[in-house]
Amino acid sequence: MWIVCTLCLMISWMSVGAISQNFKAQLLDLPNKRSSHTQPIPRGGGLGFIIAFFLMIPVNQSIGETFATASLWVWLSLLPLIVIGFIDDWKTLPAGIRYIGQISVGALIVIQCGPFLQPWLNQLGALGWWIEIATTIIGLTALINFYNFMDGMDGLVAGVSAIQLGFMAVWSQEPVLWLLVSALVGFLYWNWSPAKIFMGDVGSTFLGAVMAIALLNQTGSVEQSWAALAITLPITGDAIYTLFCRAIRGENIFKAHRSHIYQRLHQAGWSHGRVAAVYVGATVGLALLIYGYGGWGAWSSLIGVAIAILVAERYLSTRQQPLSHSND
Repeated sequence: MWIVCTLCLMISWMSVGAISQNFKAQLLDLPNKRSSHTQPIPRGGGLGFIIAFFLMIPVNQSIGETFATASLWVWLSLLPLIVIGFIDDWKTLPAGIRYIGQISVGALIVIQCGPFLQPWLNQLGALGWWIEIATTIIGLTALINFYNFMDGMDGLVAGVSAIQLGFMAVWSQEPVLWLLVSALVGFLYWNWSPAKIFMGDVGSTFLGAVMAIALLNQTGSVEQSWAALAITLPITGDAIYTLFCRAIRGENIFKAHRSHIYQRLHQAGWSHGRVAAVYVGATVGLALLIYGYGGWGAWSSLIGVAIAILVAERYLSTRQQPLSHSND
């Protein structure tokens, strides 16, 4: 398994490098007033670690490491999302088309994996079951978009996702996830600050969907499934908090902006590497809490992230950094 993971890392490293060198002109991300980078940098590098992951799945199976929970068809159901994401990195697609694609992929995943269990709906019978399916699909598309929203800082989403998926590989007993962790390590060589390439929508939406699949395919109890959800908090906590604040301020929550906490920390003078390291470190801490204490660890993680957001707000208020609104 370690040999396969090493090969996956190397293929990812080479694939991302090839994309960076050969498709730079077609996938160039030009900085604008809402960007965190100042120089043109190619995007779409996420296709590199996706290629490595899918190439090594058959090899992984050939050595006896079969899928514990998620079948090959579940992973293949992500192909439409990958195609849409790459086209969006190349030629920007309308938001409606992107969301239709996400809903369709979400439905395919739920058909194969089942909904995220919500025991309090059991008393509603068949209606509760349909509500479970609908909320799971909506939650899945939300997770996809949250990972996309948070992909604005060198190494942040890739680093956090590597820790999260490593945790889920152990928690869900799904060894195939180690392949993607290895592929992300190969990608981070190019993406850590100063980034030579971004993962783009193809990579960030794929990672959000994979995290959703990992959460849906739990081998333990319902309580363990809900506890595992807390591992997403470094991503979802910042994203949900920012959406809530922007809605309160009357801003258009669907427009691009620079008011996420990670973006404001950068505006306050933090380097890309420092911001990403804090988020990665927080994810490691949450993984240890959840693995060690289960449900109590998950609740502690939620409280800890809430406190961290309050501390960050207090710190940013002392730095006198104005929020970057999206309605200007």
